[in-house]
Amino acid sequence: MLAYKAKHGVAPSYLTALITPRTAPRILRASSTARLVPPSLEVKGRRSSRLFSVLAPRWWNELPLEVRTARSLSTFTRQLKTFLFREYLDELVTFFLSDLTSMFPPFPWFNLQRHTGEFFHKTWRFVCVFSDGVCLKAVSCYFSVLEEGKPRDKLEFTFKLYDKDGNGVLDKPEVDIIITQMMRAADYLGWDVTELRPVLEDTMRAIDADNSGTVTLQEWVLGGMNNIPLLVLLGLKAKKNGQHIWRMKNFNRPTHCCVCEGMLMGLRKQGLCCNVCKYTVHSRCANKNSVPCIRTYVRSKAEIGVSAHDWVRTESDSCRCEHCHKKIKTLGGKRCVWCHVTRHDECVSLGSSECDCGPLKDHILPPWAIYPLVKVHRAESDVHPSQITPVPQTHPLMVFVNPKSGGKQGERVLRKFQYLLNPRQVFNLSNGGPNPGLYFCRNLRRYRILVCGGDGTVGWILDAIDRAELVMSPPVAVLPLGTGNDLARCLRWGGGYEGSDLTETLRELERAVVVPMDRWSVRVVPDNPQDEGDPVPYEIINNYFSIGVDASIAHRFHTMREKNPQKFNSRAKNKLCYFELATSETISASCKKLNDCLTVECCGVQLDLSNLHFQGIAILNIPSMHGGSNLWGESKKDSEGKDDRNLPEVITDRDMLKMSSQDLSDKRLEVVGLEGAMEMGQIYTGLKSKGHRLAQTSQITIRTNKALPMQIDGEPWMQPACTIHITHKNQANMMMAAPAKVSGFFHLK
Repeated sequence: MLAYKAKHGVAPSYLTALITPRTAPRILRASSTARLVPPSLEVKGRRSSRLFSVLAPRWWNELPLEVRTARSLSTFTRQLKTFLFREYLDELVTFFLSDLTSMFPPFPWFNLQRHTGEFFHKTWRFVCVFSDGVCLKAVSCYFSVLEEGKPRDKLEFTFKLYDKDGNGVLDKPEVDIIITQMMRAADYLGWDVTELRPVLEDTMRAIDADNSGTVTLQEWVLGGMNNIPLLVLLGLKAKKNGQHIWRMKNFNRPTHCCVCEGMLMGLRKQGLCCNVCKYTVHSRCANKNSVPCIRTYVRSKAEIGVSAHDWVRTESDSCRCEHCHKKIKTLGGKRCVWCHVTRHDECVSLGSSECDCGPLKDHILPPWAIYPLVKVHRAESDVHPSQITPVPQTHPLMVFVNPKSGGKQGERVLRKFQYLLNPRQVFNLSNGGPNPGLYFCRNLRRYRILVCGGDGTVGWILDAIDRAELVMSPPVAVLPLGTGNDLARCLRWGGGYEGSDLTETLRELERAVVVPMDRWSVRVVPDNPQDEGDPVPYEIINNYFSIGVDASIAHRFHTMREKNPQKFNSRAKNKLCYFELATSETISASCKKLNDCLTVECCGVQLDLSNLHFQGIAILNIPSMHGGSNLWGESKKDSEGKDDRNLPEVITDRDMLKMSSQDLSDKRLEVVGLEGAMEMGQIYTGLKSKGHRLAQTSQITIRTNKALPMQIDGEPWMQPACTIHITHKNQANMMMAAPAKVSGFFHLK
């Protein structure tokens, strides 16, 4: 506070004289850093480090740029508090849990510092709900249930947390406390705890079989690992063949338990449901002898290629038997999970046992096509190599889902694909990224990849494909779950997934065509390596690169989302925030006179920007930006029908640019100038057809002389003065959906 006042001349004169603002040869850059000159002479003495002339420049220069350049004292105070809270939050949590980490052996899954914002959000809710007093051990036990990790490790941690004397024994009151914290965690996750409590109490009684009043660690772990509802609460992830992938689900229609055949009662009709086979049970019935889940691979080479139905219980009363064609009563029939045919219980053995995988056979990798081999020594220790023999004339689909995209849409899409396809061909990118999935299909020759996420997720997969040693480069399709989804738009997959039937999406994949898409390398060389700037997010351009007004809006949005991620949990909220930031940018015009701050060279030809008043420069690879804006616009038809292959490397002539069209695979980039945020809005709404076409080229060099906001494929950053080189890298195989069929009376020809 005193340093800010002294720097701006509102502090006493004796303090102002103790600090000196640092100047640099380039005034623009120096004014943007707003640093202070540290004392040049070493001040000797025991208390020299406490002097204002020493501490003020040191602490001031360690502050972020946005804090040092605050325009008012109130803004500086607010940003300083935010910075200090975010900077020292990890140390606060470490100090808070220092006693616990010294008492117990390390559990790598119990890492509260990894999600500090979520930690304090849950802490506040915990304290508000149970405000009569919170014990440190109770809070730690509560969070250990919610944190990701193995159920066995969580059970051991909670046991040792209350084992004060370390003798490996807990008494009944201590066990009751642990159960209470698990109930509170279940309530936080939205479970119906009225049915879960008796299940846990029965488990506790079963654990203490000798009625001694104490529980050993072995009894505690053994009893917990045999309790399915508790395992689901602790985050059990099925990895074995025939093991259910349970989740707690609320049903909006009458549903029966597959064990006791009773209905799920209660207002929310809550029960445990398997994501793969839809096997549904009461929480109290989950620990009883239930039918195992379907197989996902075969156990012997003799079963490879031998197709067979995998039957599961069905309760639908509106379907008919495939064998006798009679109506099936509730819980009176079975359904094949691959071909979805239904039969009476007594008709299962009468019909044919061969399965053709039904209408989705082109995408499904059935269990008789997967045979696990002996585990070999690899860096990826969790990857099990398998021998894959796909069904002839099929194209198995490998699905990569980013569960963090689109709010909770990614989680729902993951569950739906686990049901429609073999769970072995559906990969959660939160569990090890794309490498396990690419290693699984490394030897396949005819397969496709579906990426469920935003443009950043698609770029992640394409980079992983480049690094992986694959037999062939698979074509990639997109299910858009992000905010902008520009790549999905130009590939005709839509601007965002709205919860439609994924079966239709799989059918559209069969009609899609493969198109090559250019990918570009970007290399940023700063003029002064000591200048502080944000790290460059990507080294490859798939969609677009921009400098100026649109990158400034994206950078402000990115900063707000990093500070308050819980406020940006839907596509509609994100677009509303973008609109608000674009409106303020129109008024402030933070990137005006951009032509004085940079130069653009296309294959050695420098563009003349002297008489143009742009606030942004966009480099386009695809005909979509800003969530659906075509900045290049439609091109006039060339009556002469010139061949694109005979065009020069760089086109700057206005008449030729009017005839030039965009293409994903022409190995060219389009350069467009933007007058401001208002023009961006006009293009987005269709009030203006395009931006200012500047060039079409195969190589670009940009030089800047001050710090400017930039973005690559929607990922913004603040870049000091630098030189940027953009060259062609390679082409990726992408899948473009068939044109939508126009229906209606007025469209008939």
